[in-house]
Amino acid sequence: MSSKSIYQCGRVSRRKFLHQAGGGFFGVAMGAVLAQAGEIKDVSLAPNFPPRVKSVIFLFMCGGVSHIDTFDPKGNKYAGKMIDATAFGDNVAEIKRPVIMCHRKFTQYGQSGMPVSDWFPHIGGIVDDIALVRSLWCNEGNHFPAVIETVTGHRGRQFDNPSLGSWVSYALGTPNQNLPSFVNIGRPSSPVQLTGGFLGASVSATPFQPGPVPIANLKPPRGATASARDQQMKILMELDSDFRADYSINSDIAARTKAYELAARMQLSAPEVVDFSKEPQHVRDMYGIDEDETDDFGRQLLMARRLAERGVRFIQICHSGGGNGGWDAHGDINTHAPLCRATDKPIAGLVRDLKQRGMLDDTLVVWSSEFGRSPWSQNTTGRDHNPRGYCSWMAGGGIKGGTIHGATDEFGYRATVDPHYYSDLHATILHQLGIDHTKLEIPVFGKTMRLVEEGFGPIREIIA
Repeated sequence: MSSKSIYQCGRVSRRKFLHQAGGGFFGVAMGAVLAQAGEIKDVSLAPNFPPRVKSVIFLFMCGGVSHIDTFDPKGNKYAGKMIDATAFGDNVAEIKRPVIMCHRKFTQYGQSGMPVSDWFPHIGGIVDDIALVRSLWCNEGNHFPAVIETVTGHRGRQFDNPSLGSWVSYALGTPNQNLPSFVNIGRPSSPVQLTGGFLGASVSATPFQPGPVPIANLKPPRGATASARDQQMKILMELDSDFRADYSINSDIAARTKAYELAARMQLSAPEVVDFSKEPQHVRDMYGIDEDETDDFGRQLLMARRLAERGVRFIQICHSGGGNGGWDAHGDINTHAPLCRATDKPIAGLVRDLKQRGMLDDTLVVWSSEFGRSPWSQNTTGRDHNPRGYCSWMAGGGIKGGTIHGATDEFGYRATVDPHYYSDLHATILHQLGIDHTKLEIPVFGKTMRLVEEGFGPIREIIA
């Protein structure tokens, strides 16, 4: 695909377009759905080799989870001692900071004996399905730039880089024509987590939410009769034919029309996804549904499983987003405690539920954050940002469970053993989807753009 095909000049002026279209995109799209004629094909590429994974469920903890207090125990040998550190943000001068105590108790779980904090006892129960990477790092030490870097694989905004989910949607499309290929659940930290960037709006994330209305404004207005609706559709089908003939080469219009076609089809499909009435009580209990602390996140993860069952390629769940993110624990690391309680049981329930349904083999669950947290504090009981070394884990989808890969130093500050730039996580996800990360590229304005520019590629040591 050339850059010209992405950034074409349209044949229609804004004034003329608004006059002719009159804001009637949804009607134009619905007409196309009913007619099933002239539909624009999804932009998608074939996998480069047989995939291990059909769907990815990406759990993004917004704000920076402390790896030291969750999955990377260091003990308290150095508590109170000054260590060399680097400030973040605009000031990157070398400084000294005192190591603060870790008050968490770690227990070895499963046959693998993987140590997990007492904040995550339920996740401890599924460690034999988890591959834990303790040696991730990124460049950016402030939230918004770090989210951009870890979601798009690039620093800064010189180009409108797409998110990981959008790249997956672009490369593989969707096997389910009634649902989008990329869905976001929960409030993100940044709109960048949802963007299709230069790949276009058609591959950006579709926001879903738990409850009876997963997507706002999908249903026709109340009071509309079936006969009136049929008459509208007849007229709109005629308009649709003329509209496509006149403006078929304009990619922006085509993408918008495609999005509304999908919205029309989702009128029937989307509400069924969030109808939990037929879910057995033991499944609801597994996710912590109807329990005070876990109900909201449990419903999000159950919806994620139902979306994966229906062929959605990339399901991103943002937990405690907005602003810097709820996991940003400068003042007191104990602010992690309620967040861990809210997510621990639902996450473990998701993995167990996928496994008992035979879905874990071809569904990849990824848990991550934009960076970790430092061994020191800022004169409080909290921890600072730390992009130098932190944890992420994967489960299912051809990943080697019960595995620990890489390590940080004795303080938990820097990735020292098998360090992996964050893009290696992207490359691993793509590999399990059957995509060679070196071939996932597109020319834009004469420059070849890729999701993965740096790093070593897939983390082979955790792939079964």
